[in-house]
Amino acid sequence: MLPSKEKFPYTVRVVSEILESNGSSSMASVCGGCLSLLAAGVPLKSPVAGIAMGLITEGSRYAVLSDILGDEDHLGDMDFKVAGTQDGITGFQMDIKIAGVSTEIMQKALQQAKRGRLHILGIMNQTIAVPASDISVYAPKIVSVKIDVDKIGAIIGPGGKNIKALCEQYGVKINVDDDGSVTIYGSNQQASYDARDAVLGIAQDPETGRIYQGTVKRVMDFGCFVEILPGKEGLVHISRLSRTRVNAVTDVVKEGQVIPVKLLEVDKLGRLNLSYVDALDDMEKNKS
Repeated sequence: MLPSKEKFPYTVRVVSEILESNGSSSMASVCGGCLSLLAAGVPLKSPVAGIAMGLITEGSRYAVLSDILGDEDHLGDMDFKVAGTQDGITGFQMDIKIAGVSTEIMQKALQQAKRGRLHILGIMNQTIAVPASDISVYAPKIVSVKIDVDKIGAIIGPGGKNIKALCEQYGVKINVDDDGSVTIYGSNQQASYDARDAVLGIAQDPETGRIYQGTVKRVMDFGCFVEILPGKEGLVHISRLSRTRVNAVTDVVKEGQVIPVKLLEVDKLGRLNLSYVDALDDMEKNKS
């Protein structure tokens, strides 16, 4: 029931600490392990539950027991553990202490185990029935994105300079395949997402006429430089900060401030000309 590597490229390790030993402790690990995987955001194909069946025989008489205790496991003639989903069995284990088990006993044990499994699944589903939408923010995060093949060189850089700088800056590992698939391995969610945004910023070409949420990086007498994408800055001239006269750039913006800016043009030298006031005007028009 585990997802494919393409859908969930993680190594998963489940640890179950059992505080007492009963015949069903392993099946409790199946149920608890399934719940913990769902809570952790592992996209299981279907929830799994398990139940341990027992058998007591005396001559021709027998009784099949459900969810056996330790004594019933120790003194009984069979320990039959069945795990599965709502649709079928995913695994089972059987230990017997008698010469053999008849077809009749096996059929009854399987039918009884199915009823027990479905009952347990119903209770589990009341707590959590589908995987969490995302893994914990504290868990290692693997993020995959696709970029144009002709942008691979920009991500890697000469001698791997750019990709090494990204890995060092965000504390992640980045793998780039020949088809443009980029996989980012981070120790936590935020680091992976920040690195992903930086990769996409390098691979993305600024669009003329688009409004960006940019960060003021430097304030000069003649205007301010705003980063609209990771590694891509443009100039907002002082005349583009307001429709009225601006005596000092710091009267309007401060370093580190996030502001909306409109990309007016990319000149022949590749420089980005931005406007704060045009972005505000466009946003006001869109509201009305």
